[in-house]
Amino acid sequence: MARGGLIIFDYLLDESEDMHSLLLTDSSTLLVGGLQNHILEIDLNTVQETQKYAVETPGVTIMRQTNRFFFCGHTSGKVSLRDLRTFKVEHEFDAFSGSLSDFDVHGNLLAACGFSSRLTGLACDRFLKVYDLRMMRAITPLQVHVDPAFLRFIPTYTSRLAIISQSGQCQFCEPTGLANPADIFHVNPVGPLLMTFDVSASKQALAFGDSEGCVHLWTDSPEPSFNPYSRETEFALPCLVDSLPPLDWSQDLLPLSLIPVPLTTDTLLSDWPAANSAPAPRRAPPVDAEILRTMKKVGFIGYAPNPRTRLRNQIPYRLKESDSEFDSFSQVTESPIGREEEPHLHMVSKKYRKVTIKYSKLGLEDFDFKHYNKTLFAGLEPHIPNAYCNCMIQVLYFLEPVRCLIQNHLCQKEFCLACELGFLFHMLDLSRGDPCQGSNFLRAFRTIPEASALGLILADSDEASGKGNLARLIQRWNRFILTQLHQDMQELEVPQAYRGAGGSSFCSSGDSVIGQLFSCEMENCSLCRCGSETVRASSTLLFTLSYPEDKTGKNCDFAQVLKRSICLEQNTQAWCDNCEKYQPTIQTRNIRHLPDILVINCEVNSLKEADFWRVQAEVAFKMAIKKRGGEISKNKEFALADWKELGSPEGMLMCPSIEELKNVWLPFSIRMKMTKNKGLDVCNWTDGDEMQGVTHQQWYLFNDFLIEPIDKHEAVQFDMNWKVPAILYYIKRNLNSKYNLNIKNPIEASVLLAEASLARKQRKTHTTFIPLMLNEMPQVGDLVGLDAEFVTLNEEEAELRSDGTKSTIKPSQMSVARITCVRGQGPNEGIPFIDDYISTQEQVVDYLTQYSGIKPGDLDAKISSKHLTTLKSTYLKLRFLIDIGVKFVGHGLQKDFRVINLMVPKDQVLDTVYLFHMPRKRMISLRFLAWYFLDLKIQGETHDSIEDARTALQLYRKYLELSKNGTEPESFHKVLKGLYEKGRKMDWKVPEPEGQTSPKSAAVFSSVLAL
Repeated sequence: MARGGLIIFDYLLDESEDMHSLLLTDSSTLLVGGLQNHILEIDLNTVQETQKYAVETPGVTIMRQTNRFFFCGHTSGKVSLRDLRTFKVEHEFDAFSGSLSDFDVHGNLLAACGFSSRLTGLACDRFLKVYDLRMMRAITPLQVHVDPAFLRFIPTYTSRLAIISQSGQCQFCEPTGLANPADIFHVNPVGPLLMTFDVSASKQALAFGDSEGCVHLWTDSPEPSFNPYSRETEFALPCLVDSLPPLDWSQDLLPLSLIPVPLTTDTLLSDWPAANSAPAPRRAPPVDAEILRTMKKVGFIGYAPNPRTRLRNQIPYRLKESDSEFDSFSQVTESPIGREEEPHLHMVSKKYRKVTIKYSKLGLEDFDFKHYNKTLFAGLEPHIPNAYCNCMIQVLYFLEPVRCLIQNHLCQKEFCLACELGFLFHMLDLSRGDPCQGSNFLRAFRTIPEASALGLILADSDEASGKGNLARLIQRWNRFILTQLHQDMQELEVPQAYRGAGGSSFCSSGDSVIGQLFSCEMENCSLCRCGSETVRASSTLLFTLSYPEDKTGKNCDFAQVLKRSICLEQNTQAWCDNCEKYQPTIQTRNIRHLPDILVINCEVNSLKEADFWRVQAEVAFKMAIKKRGGEISKNKEFALADWKELGSPEGMLMCPSIEELKNVWLPFSIRMKMTKNKGLDVCNWTDGDEMQGVTHQQWYLFNDFLIEPIDKHEAVQFDMNWKVPAILYYIKRNLNSKYNLNIKNPIEASVLLAEASLARKQRKTHTTFIPLMLNEMPQVGDLVGLDAEFVTLNEEEAELRSDGTKSTIKPSQMSVARITCVRGQGPNEGIPFIDDYISTQEQVVDYLTQYSGIKPGDLDAKISSKHLTTLKSTYLKLRFLIDIGVKFVGHGLQKDFRVINLMVPKDQVLDTVYLFHMPRKRMISLRFLAWYFLDLKIQGETHDSIEDARTALQLYRKYLELSKNGTEPESFHKVLKGLYEKGRKMDWKVPEPEGQTSPKSAAVFSSVLAL
């Protein structure tokens, strides 16, 4: 029942059940007990029975709860104390021989009243039984002067007891003292008997209920407080209309819900038909006049001091939709699958919305990426900082010459974007539909000063909140990455200073592969009004669209706009050597040859450019309809039958439908050629022309790890309300035939040989590994024990739901700190040949010393005594081992390879966490497996990667021994069953060692010192 007296719900019990007691254990759980041998637990949110607890002694008539026990009073005179979680009996008091009337608990005391058996039957016992809950035994009974039927503790200054008889007598006394007859008061009930009694939570009010249905309220003050957050009681009155104040209809903010409306099935006056009503948004209050008076404009941005008339972070409602920022619709935060629809996202198709990863206790292991990608293409994960560039990485990857030639590049530079992009492309090649992550590439990207200077590195808060114009950001990134890749690949031939990613021109473009693919040589001519002409040559990697100034709705072909943007002509102030001053000059730009890949930044950054695309799409749509024999009237719209007729196959076979013609201005292909007089000729490639060199017509949408095939017309449709063009790539049809597309692995065996440490204080006596000799180079199928340790760069971001479960919003960002590889065969088996500590320039939040063994200072080149290397150096060693075909043995290698950012074929991974695992059972730790199978006690205080890698190798040898090289799976299954049984008995904990033994102290390790 609600506070106002309304019934919220009824819960019907079986007719055979006779319930006498209720106990509200929390805000949504209710215990119901009675004369049966069970107690029901009911969820008030779902109104369903959730548990049924068996009661050994039937007849539960009273229930109480403390922070230690549930207390159940039985009709037999017993009081049982039950566990809060399991509801099992912990203790039991046999209070009265007849029956129990009432009891209460406070602190360490339990007081009970009831009936005792006499010769004539049951008689009310005037001795209250008092029990000490610390010692679980009875103390001296308390004799009272009334026949106790009800009792309650009233703990104000002392732990007083209020004892009530059914005749209306009330006595107050201390539970450990003597009762005084002077402390007896009398309640004057309307009926002959008192039936119930209770005390308020504040202990300031007593309530008595008599047999006539009246409630008597006793208080110690005229205005008592009934609970710590007391509010005025809401009484259920028959009608409130007469007491309501009049309402002013002219007030816009007046809530009409103040008028109580009775429940009725008749049509209300306010239920107007939709034809007679229109939704009207609430208008925002006008901008403060003081703000308008003091506002100063810089460009299109106004600045004004805060007049302090509003609270912080409060803004008025928008008056019009057009007042919003143009790119605000692009910040779509809704995940495309499995979420509820939101009103403001109805226009955006699910596959275009921002995708998010749902993290669980297992991290990403149980996230179904296949639900989002049913192709064999590899997606990219978006949870890494600055992963907004995933889409452009995919574009570069699917340019075949770029993909192949970038993978052939390798240099000695630590943070080389070309090298890291080649490593990422190699992962995308190996993946068969599984998502990859560009963590190492983005790590190198964040270290480049030019990227930070151009504003390309977003803070976590800005990326999470969607701040910034993503269209401008991705276009700046496109210009930067092409220039940076050109510089990185050019430095192999001629090292030169960075010319700045902000500009589009550079020198010696032909020296790099990127320059050969993207560069376009140009002639820039400046003509002064004095007749002086200056011509200079330059090169550019991309072009920016320049739109016409006029806003008329005439047709502007895309080819015309593109030609105007490439062969740009503009009037500007420039220095004239002849006039020796700045003069108005006419600057024209002409190109000498066409690039193999034409890159275009669309620059749709304001409403002006968006309106131009929208108008041109409408004009192109009308022309397409007229071309198919239809007419579009300016005064009326098409009827549905007209649209169907125009789109029917009878009119023209194999023609696009009406919907496919909308919002299309961009051509699939363009024809560009240089004329005899060195001019440029650009035109759209019509559908009727033969398309040579095109072997695949299917288009795909890449949205991080969501990849879907789409119709080819959807690729060029741009609804400017939510889908805005940013960058266009056009490639020559015979592009692949001009370049050598063979991928030559640039990583050689020399990467495994000895190298110098970055640490200044490292000594040879501290060396923990022996590099491979030339005669020890691994071969295909050789075993290598691997283990890695990590540190935390960013803590996990999680939230606690209302039901108490934890939801991971963003996982912790880990960085590899130590990588160890151990020989798996040969005379030096078990000796590490790689034990690299990875130097990091990023701030470490947590070294995880207990689990990683990494201490502060181990990764600092100035003070570290370890063998310190760069991540790229160790990455090349692991890549060589993968490419040569070795098999890695370790425990939990999936996470290791993920953090290192490596894609390893599954047939090259031997993970002991899965070798010793039964389906639908828990994973077993390396420490427990080593103790159970090898009788080794490892990972005592901290983890050591050499110890873990060597132990994993020994476990793999043990697996081959137990399973007879995999030929007897049934016998090995019995071994696993014994392992799990032993683990459950020991709670998966290794017994504390008497004398610590580990593989480090084995004889094999002494050979390291001998060598």
